[in-house]
Amino acid sequence: MSKTLITSALPYINGVPHLGHMVGCLLPSDVYARYMRMMGNDVLYIVGTDEHGTTSEVGALKAGMDIQSYCDMNHERHYNTYKDFGLSFDYFGRTSSEQNKEMTYHIFEQLDKNGYIEERTVKQIYSIDDQMFLADRYITGTCPHCGYEKARGDQCENCTQVLEPTDLINAKSTISGSSNLEVRETKHLFLNLPKIEPLLRQWLITKEPFWPEVAYSIAQKWLKEGLQARCITRDLKWGFPVNKPGFEDKVFYVWFDAPIGYIGITKQWADENPKNRNWKDWWYDATNVRHVEFMGKDNVPYHSITFPATLLGTGENWTQVDYLKGVSYLTFEGGKFSKSENRGIFAEDAIKEFPADYWRYWLMSNIPEASDTSFTFDLFASIINKDLNGVLGNFVSRVLKMTSSKIGNEVPSGGNLGALEEKLITTLQARVNDYFKYMNELEFRKAFAELRQIWVEGNNYISEAEPWVVIKEDVEKASQILRTCINLIRIFAILSAPVMPTTSEKMLQKLGLTLSDIPSIKDFNIAQEITAIKAGTPFEVGDMLFERIPEERIAELKEKYGASK
Repeated sequence: MSKTLITSALPYINGVPHLGHMVGCLLPSDVYARYMRMMGNDVLYIVGTDEHGTTSEVGALKAGMDIQSYCDMNHERHYNTYKDFGLSFDYFGRTSSEQNKEMTYHIFEQLDKNGYIEERTVKQIYSIDDQMFLADRYITGTCPHCGYEKARGDQCENCTQVLEPTDLINAKSTISGSSNLEVRETKHLFLNLPKIEPLLRQWLITKEPFWPEVAYSIAQKWLKEGLQARCITRDLKWGFPVNKPGFEDKVFYVWFDAPIGYIGITKQWADENPKNRNWKDWWYDATNVRHVEFMGKDNVPYHSITFPATLLGTGENWTQVDYLKGVSYLTFEGGKFSKSENRGIFAEDAIKEFPADYWRYWLMSNIPEASDTSFTFDLFASIINKDLNGVLGNFVSRVLKMTSSKIGNEVPSGGNLGALEEKLITTLQARVNDYFKYMNELEFRKAFAELRQIWVEGNNYISEAEPWVVIKEDVEKASQILRTCINLIRIFAILSAPVMPTTSEKMLQKLGLTLSDIPSIKDFNIAQEITAIKAGTPFEVGDMLFERIPEERIAELKEKYGASK
């Protein structure tokens, strides 16, 4: 059995993600993990909160809390939100754990021993009004490369160019808004990326053409422009103290210890669950492990360049990312999500408005893979009403109600499959093969467009077979048609499980089944699956799977979440 290690960008502790964050990394990682488990792979799916840095210090200050309590509170908040959204992670950890501290220290010591760490005296931005050195993300200004006026001190999200705070034009503190800043000298440690670059180039070339364009092009852009040494320490109190004489008053930069957190979180998982495998089976001298990572495009540089270089520089055999799924941005009604401006819908609010599967299906079928995508409530309602309620939900309700009223609440017997069913089998098998192909290639928009077409084929079949007409003259044939349709419900439930796990369970429950009753789908054969539920099996009609979203509800949601701003 092959092993699949799945990670995604680790969400910052100071706020629950909006829909753009969910579709950019968290949700596709879960969909892929569910799919790979159904394929019979040994899966370890790791998620956790990114807890260090000025982000936490400032968040705690604004909340009037000590930093540890603030992180504890928000860690729980993140955990509950993701579980409500249906994320099936094997472990939800924290980058502030003792295990991650141990991993960070070890990797730093190896880099230092191998000559990839250097000391430099640097000029850093100090806010006189805030009385503190400002972390990169708490300085904004105009990007010197593209002119974007809201570039951060570490990176311009518009052109993805990595920056130093001193590069910014008209810089100001995002904490106080003050431009009363001055440059002070301070001593820091740097990771010598140019020295590691030959190893990195040799490693990265093995990823062409397997990474998607979003990820590979960003990595190549960095290399083309030339790598610069990156500062890996900060003048802060919240973080791992640097384990090097002379630097004890500093902490490691969050972008150094956070990616190492994948390893630290895996060690948390192993330490807290003695029956689990050793963490090294996944990360250190591991064999037969495929590591798949999901990132928004703003995080791609760190995971295609900086973190791989960090691991390469140790000289040790760490598991590297095999496939980096870079995702573009999801905007809200053509603009940005903004909690402070009450503009956009955030994950913990979304699941209060509609069941998680509504959001999961919309987001994955519209995932911004090649370019940015805009979320609108009109489009959301249209797809829920047409695809989920109209195509899938209507088919399930129509078939079970018709069978119940015409024949009874047991799967009817009837005769053998005929020419129409053989055509259906051929058509569905081709579509299922394509669906699996796209899922294996992490082409999610194509995969879920194919899934929708699979549902459509069921509707086409019942429309052409017309059991409501046939039953007037041939009850046996009508029974066979309806038995076939009930088996299609089971097929639809299985194939929909990665993206709509709760709906899938509901569909199976109507047939007296659960997902645990479904074997591996690796060799999914429609000719066999279409007769899997035998005559005489009881079923229940139950409630509709979905509800239509009326126009007045759309207007209400637009007003509530600032769609007109």
